[in-house]
Amino acid sequence: MKVVIQRCNKGSVSVNNKVINEIQKGFVILVGIAKDDTEDDLNYLVRKILNLRVFDDDAGIMNKSITDIKGEILSISQFTLQANTKDGNRPSYINALSGDLSKDIYLKFNDKLNQGVPTSSGIFGAEMLVNIENDGPVTIIIDSKNK
Repeated sequence: MKVVIQRCNKGSVSVNNKVINEIQKGFVILVGIAKDDTEDDLNYLVRKILNLRVFDDDAGIMNKSITDIKGEILSISQFTLQANTKDGNRPSYINALSGDLSKDIYLKFNDKLNQGVPTSSGIFGAEMLVNIENDGPVTIIIDSKNK
C-alpha cells in the first residue's frame, strides 16, 4: 500500500458538485492498494499514520501525532498511486488491486484509522474533487513495502 499524507487545516471531498465529507485540522490521505498488499501492510500504515509526529508542540517543533491533537482524517482511495511509469509516457496500473478486493481493504483501513481518530472518506471508485488546505506544507509519502 502507498499513502500520501498531507497535513491540513481543512479538507473536503465532493462528488457531482456536492460536498460529501469534510474535516478540520488533521490529515488528508490518498490511498493506493497493490495486488500484493496484505493485512500486515494495512496494519503497518495505520500504526504509522496514527503515530506520525508532524504536528507542532508548544515550542513549534513537529513532535505531536494526530491522536495527540485530536485531529481528523479524510481518506481518499486513489489507485493511481500504484502507477508504474518506467516505460513510455502512459502509466501502467497493472500493480493496482482491482475494484471489489481493493474496496474491502480500503474500508477496513478506514475502520482501523477510525478507531484512533475520526475518519471520513470519499466514495470508492467515484470521480471526486478533493480540496486540501495543506498546512506547512507538510506532505509525507509512505510505502508499506519500504518498512
